[in-house]
Amino acid sequence: MIIGIDLGTTNSLVSVWRDGQVELIPNALGDMLTPSVVGLDADGAVLVGLAARERLITHPQLTAAVFKRYMGSDRKTLLGSQAFRPEELSALVLKSLKADAERYLGEPVEEAVITVPAYFSDAQRKATKIAGQLAGLKVERLVNEPTAAALAYGLHQSEPESRFLVFDLGGGTFDISILELFEGVMEVRASAGDNFLGGEDFSEALIDGFIAAVGKQHGLTDKTADPAVYQNLRKQAEQAKRALTGAPTATMTVLHAGEPLSWTLSDGDFLKLCEPLLKRLREPIEKALRDSRLKAIDLDQVVLAGGATRKPLVRKLVAKLFGRMPAMNLNPDEVVARGAAVMAGLKARDVALSEVVMTDVCPYSLGIEVSEQLGPGRFQPGFYLPIIERNSVVPISREQIVSTIVDNQPALHVSIFQGESRLVKDNIFLGELILPVPPRPAGQISVAVRFTYDVNGLLEAEMTVAETGEKHRLLIEDNPGVLSPEQIEERLAALAKLKIHPRELLPNATLLARADRLYQQLLGEQRQWLAQETARFQAVLESQDEALILPARTELKQFLDEIEGDGWL
Repeated sequence: MIIGIDLGTTNSLVSVWRDGQVELIPNALGDMLTPSVVGLDADGAVLVGLAARERLITHPQLTAAVFKRYMGSDRKTLLGSQAFRPEELSALVLKSLKADAERYLGEPVEEAVITVPAYFSDAQRKATKIAGQLAGLKVERLVNEPTAAALAYGLHQSEPESRFLVFDLGGGTFDISILELFEGVMEVRASAGDNFLGGEDFSEALIDGFIAAVGKQHGLTDKTADPAVYQNLRKQAEQAKRALTGAPTATMTVLHAGEPLSWTLSDGDFLKLCEPLLKRLREPIEKALRDSRLKAIDLDQVVLAGGATRKPLVRKLVAKLFGRMPAMNLNPDEVVARGAAVMAGLKARDVALSEVVMTDVCPYSLGIEVSEQLGPGRFQPGFYLPIIERNSVVPISREQIVSTIVDNQPALHVSIFQGESRLVKDNIFLGELILPVPPRPAGQISVAVRFTYDVNGLLEAEMTVAETGEKHRLLIEDNPGVLSPEQIEERLAALAKLKIHPRELLPNATLLARADRLYQQLLGEQRQWLAQETARFQAVLESQDEALILPARTELKQFLDEIEGDGWL
């Protein structure tokens, strides 16, 4: 059985293609969305999902979120005394989703299709595959998130031919893909995006607005100085965003230095704060339209994906840019996971999907560093020679011929980059190969540089010396920040020693974490009532009698809901 996973910045989902249709798989709490948050409890056991997210405010030093943004880097996150890389934290989320799928399906799960932002670099894609490996999954395919959304949406299309744009604004990334559906073939025409633009940035804009409006005059000038206050501000920002989807105003309130600070903002205030972010959304759209050689009027539909597209200001922007209301047939939180399940079904060669063919593109240019001649015998290094242009259909293989520039040059240094800038210093370095060549006068030794880019977004470079026929291959594995095979084995052993919080006890742990968070936020009689209710529930837990625990858990949850509603989800 191959499962589909939407590994998101804010939330993750797992799905499966079964009996000719997509099934979303609930987690241990019965929710489809699992917050992409990892933490440690008082005993050092790993918590994943809502239980961990509830502890962001109460135990910020033991909890990590938004780590997807750092995939492909060597950034370390400290949880207590333990350090974790981004792919290790992602692996813990994947392992939780894998356990949910195995419980739901009643059989072991070893293979998965995982979605990634279309604009993820080679290093970020490799880190995602490594995260799957660390979670005990064989990653059958990495599929771009807007492509997955289009695949899910395409199955719901009644027209045999259509062109549509997928506007995918998630928690941490923004992707645009333009696709064409005809005769059962779904072809990606162009992709563009921004890996550091998403719903989290809209929350940060609200936090900055809060500090400017009321924080500074009360001594709250640095949002990161107090991790607990910052996490509380993030929660208030999330709730304010949701409130503004159906009301003209929203109020953010936090406790700082024992004093409650409140700020009421209008949807106009929110729009003003987010204007720089809305401007950043325009550039990838224009780029994708240019690359696809299409105009907005040529599109039949604009499809929304990603939870951040629920914001009215985002939907208004989309409607304004394209002169039409976007399609909202499918839940934007779920559409990428649905597409991942469809891709899993395609990989498993399900008969119900035998008529569907999917093509994708390389979303960025890949090339090498070359030297340009500025005069007789004068060469300047640092220039970029693209070999595979962005938005080329994959899989693809392309070749360029380069030659030596110095007499008796003993070797050719081939540095590989990803990006669109004329100078390599402004692009992303991927790897390097030093190629020995026979000593000859300048220009007499030529080398064919061939790039092959596969459907998972992974690159292989092959260099052939024309004079000798000698070949050298470099699978771009040693990206800066990406684990080596030896390091993967080492981290696998370390993760295996981690104690995972028992899945069957997760509902209780989640509820207690929520109660602890609320206790810190409340004052007066409400705080006392909450302490009493929480103590009563903990006393019932001591009995270990599930017949008593279940009604007590329901009662405490109802009490918490009365105080703050249904939480973040």
